[in-house]
Amino acid sequence: MFEAGDRVLLVDRKDRRYLVTLEAGGEFHSHTGVVDHDDLIGSPDGGRLRSSRGGSFVAFRPTLSDFVLKMPRGAQVIYPKDLGPILMLADIRPGVRVLESGVGSGALSMTLLRAGAQVIGYEIRDDFAERALRNVEAMLGAEELHRYDVEIRDAYGGIDETDLDRVLLDLPEPWQVVPHAAKALRQGGIILAYTPSIVQAASFREALDEHGFAFSETLEVTHRSWHIEGAAVRPAHRMVGHTGFLSHARLLAP
Repeated sequence: MFEAGDRVLLVDRKDRRYLVTLEAGGEFHSHTGVVDHDDLIGSPDGGRLRSSRGGSFVAFRPTLSDFVLKMPRGAQVIYPKDLGPILMLADIRPGVRVLESGVGSGALSMTLLRAGAQVIGYEIRDDFAERALRNVEAMLGAEELHRYDVEIRDAYGGIDETDLDRVLLDLPEPWQVVPHAAKALRQGGIILAYTPSIVQAASFREALDEHGFAFSETLEVTHRSWHIEGAAVRPAHRMVGHTGFLSHARLLAP
C-alpha cells in the first residue's frame, strides 16, 4: 500500500505521466481536476482513481526508467535505452568499484548503485552534485548513500583512486581522462565513454589505442516501438533514435 513519502507515478487515459511525492493532506492538480493525496495513501499499487473533474488515473510505483525521465534535473540525463546497455558493456555487478565522472543529475549513478556497485563520482558543479545526491536518495533511499561518494573535482586533472574496476565517463572530452584511467584501473578493468558526437568517440578511441587499452568497440542504441491494435500492426511513427555513442575497452597488462 502507498504511504506518505512514497513516490507515485500517475498515468492518465492519454498515457501522460506525472511523478508525485505523497504528503498527508496534499493535492495533485492537473487540467483534469484535483487528486487528493489522502485518496492514494493506503491504496494499492496499480489502483485506479478519479480526479475532482472525473479524470481517470492509474497509480503505480515508478520504475527506475520512469524516475529517470521524470526526476528533477539540470544536465541532460542518459536515457534508459542507453543505461541498460551500459550495465552490460561495463559488466556492472555487486561489489565493483566504479569511478563515474560527470554525474550530472544522477541517472547513471542510481543505475549503477541499484546494480550493486560502489560509486565514486567526480563532478565539477556543486549544483549538479547536490541534485544527483538528492535524486539518488529519492529513488533508492538514504541507506544506499554509503556506497555513493561524490567529489567536486575535475577528472581531466587526474584520478586519485587506484585499483578501480570500471571508469565511466560522460564528459565533453573523455580522451583527456584516458591516461589517468590507465593508471587508476586494475589490469583487465573496463573504461566506457558516452559521447553525443562521433568525432568525440573517434578521439576517445585514438587515446585508448595510445594508452594500453584493447578490444575497443563503439556502438549506438536505437529504440523503436511498435503499434499493435487488432489487425493494425506497424512501427510507431516516433522513435528514440540517436542520443549518444557508447565506446568501451579493456586495459591490458603492460
